[in-house]
Order: sequence, then C-alpha cells, then structure tokens
Amino acid sequence: MPVLSTSPFLKPAHLQGPQNSPGRQRRHTLPASEFRCLSPEDAISVFEIEREAFISVSGDCPLHLDEIRHFLTLCPELSLGWFEEGRLVAFIIGSLWDQDRLSQAALTLHKPRGTAVHIHVLAVHRTFRQQGKGSILMWRYLQYLRCLPFARRAVLMCEDFLVPFYEKCGFKALGPSEVTVGALAFIEMQHEVRGHAFMRRNSGC
Repeated sequence: MPVLSTSPFLKPAHLQGPQNSPGRQRRHTLPASEFRCLSPEDAISVFEIEREAFISVSGDCPLHLDEIRHFLTLCPELSLGWFEEGRLVAFIIGSLWDQDRLSQAALTLHKPRGTAVHIHVLAVHRTFRQQGKGSILMWRYLQYLRCLPFARRAVLMCEDFLVPFYEKCGFKALGPSEVTVGALAFIEMQHEVRGHAFMRRNSGC
C-alpha cells in the first residue's frame, strides 16, 4: 500500500528524534494523527463518510462503493486519508485525466498517461467538521502532488456554494463544467502544481 514517507510534510524516520533511538522502548499505540494513501480495504469507511456528507445535501454521492474500490485499486497513490488514532476522519480520492477540461467520462475513468489529477471527492466525517480539516487535508494533498513527476495540475468540479472554499485553497474557476449529474450543475476549477522542482529537490520527494 502506498505511503507518504517521502512527502514534504513527513520527516524521514532517522530525523524524527529520540523516540527512534535503539535504547527507547517501542510504543504499541496508534499514532494520534496519520496521513496516508488509501487502499481498497478502506473503501467502506470512505463510503460511510461520503454518503453521510453528500446524500443529505444533494441526494447522491460523487462516488459509489464500487467506484471507490475501482479508483483505490487502480490509483491508490492519488488518494489521501487522514486518520486519528486509526479512525478515518477525512479523505480525498483522485484519478488521472488527459484532456484540458473534464467530461462526463471523467467521472468513472482513470487515464494512466494523464497529467491532470481529477479530484473526485473531498469529505470530512461529521464529528470533525468546522475544524478546518478539509483545508488542511487539501493543502497536504497538493503538496504531495508536487512530488509526483507526472502531475501538472489538479482539477475538480463543484457546486457554486463551494467555489469560495476551493478558491481559498488556491484553485481558480475555469467556468461552467460540461459535466452534469441529474439536475446538478458544476463549476470546473483548477490548481497548477507544476513548476515546483525546487520543492522536490529540497524536500526528499
């Protein structure tokens, strides 16, 4: 399962301090806070959070359980989960896309040769909302994408009321999306992640 040990927001084990010294007894406790790529085994936890977050608002989920398993099997390295004491509290799932704008096909396809990371969903567990976790997770995800040599930009589509949130995360609106889901219409947004080679050189990516 992919891990983010080389990402710019996690230090290599040998730099993390005296807790890793040979003379110190290893603690068998779950980390208070952990960020890692997701796996198909996380799919049910992901879907439970997503279903509660979206069905009450829009009546549907961006990804259904089989689609979550699909993306976490094909491209787990484009996902990121935030775990508190082993419990999933927030997540992002993405896949690769190979065209300038998203189309209806982008909802279900992963294009391995693509350079755009299509963010399908960002969701936070209901008991952890209004704490800034969505913004923090997105920041970490974008930092991680800068370590992936094939990633040039991140793209997503959202409803109008979410545009200010993603603008604060650094995304810019490209205009109305051609993608529709039922009666819902979306704004397509983009965040450039290219041009940060200096971060890769100096961050261990």
